[in-house]
Amino acid sequence: MSAKNGPDRATFTVAPHQGGWAVEHDGEYSDPCSSKEEAKAMANKRARASQDAGKPCRVRVSGELGFFATVD
Repeated sequence: MSAKNGPDRATFTVAPHQGGWAVEHDGEYSDPCSSKEEAKAMANKRARASQDAGKPCRVRVSGELGFFATVD
């Protein structure tokens, strides 16, 4: 845990994946969706479950608020 950043947080990222959208967490993609809005809802659902289990978390959306995923 870093004093500057606070406790470690689970990050759920809504990102383009295989021609649609999905939720990425710890390098694994889940919840494939055809729309970005649907993927956002799924990420928020996963984040809520994480929060309810006592794990701090956040949802990031690729391309919004200055966040851009790198493409290998």
